[in-house]
Amino acid sequence: MLLLAIASRSAMACEAPPPPVRDIDANRYYTDARSSVIDPVLKTRNEAAVRPVNDFLEVVARRASAWQRRGDVADAHCALNWLEAWARPGAMLGTMTTPQSYYTRKWTLGGMALSYARVRDAATPAQRQAIEGWFGRLADATIAHSDAHKGVRNNHYYWEGLAVTAAGAVTGEQRYLAWGRKVFGDAMRQVQPDGSLPLELARAGKALHYHLYAAAPLVMMASIFDVQHPALERLVRYAVDGIADPARIERAAGAPQELPARIPGWIAIYDRHAPRPLSVGPPPGDNWDARMGGDRNLANPLEHPVR
Repeated sequence: MLLLAIASRSAMACEAPPPPVRDIDANRYYTDARSSVIDPVLKTRNEAAVRPVNDFLEVVARRASAWQRRGDVADAHCALNWLEAWARPGAMLGTMTTPQSYYTRKWTLGGMALSYARVRDAATPAQRQAIEGWFGRLADATIAHSDAHKGVRNNHYYWEGLAVTAAGAVTGEQRYLAWGRKVFGDAMRQVQPDGSLPLELARAGKALHYHLYAAAPLVMMASIFDVQHPALERLVRYAVDGIADPARIERAAGAPQELPARIPGWIAIYDRHAPRPLSVGPPPGDNWDARMGGDRNLANPLEHPVR
């Protein structure tokens, strides 16, 4: 019901933005060493902790996608007013209590920057200065945390790369784009000849899920940078093939896999930019992910579609 209420707001008058969230106190919700078993109580606790941030991003993404789709300037103004309201006091630049808090912040930065790309042309100079300056501070914080905690360079590293890349693309800051290219290059070197990612295979029964999840930011980054890479093609093919026939990934991961109902919606981004599309049918009509800028069926202005 909450998501339906949020979705319906794009057809209503713009509500006042919520109070800015400066500190994020999220929590881990996996219970095993391979991060493959979720504790539902801990998951519910985490969802409650990050709901104000997620709800904020949801509204911004809904309004930004609506503006690009139908051109009602009220949608653009709403998204921009919300972003400005959190930009000026420096939301999400306070205390991050856990690794999960940092994850939430980087996912939100990526989604905000990709949504802002849709409405940037409608921003006033004052809004651009405030919002883009804030994105820069968030990107700097993301880079500083990532570079200081050079642990497992798995899917979280790729999502950090997308967040900083999107921030660089909308602000024009070349060092953010350079850092994003470094992340993308690191990821491509991790892809094995068969298309697998060793660190995602380590996720036991969630190995397939995390291959699909890891591919999402890399697919968007490839389109933003307008690059084609054979390693990305191998990864996407490996992950997509695993949905129809998980036997290979089950052998490699040593566990039965949780199977999604269909190919994730990021395939629409991949198919727009890849030399050879993979889909045999249309993407889902409701192809939504606020962390990827909202409506994935609606090409983001930062993308470089070839079809």
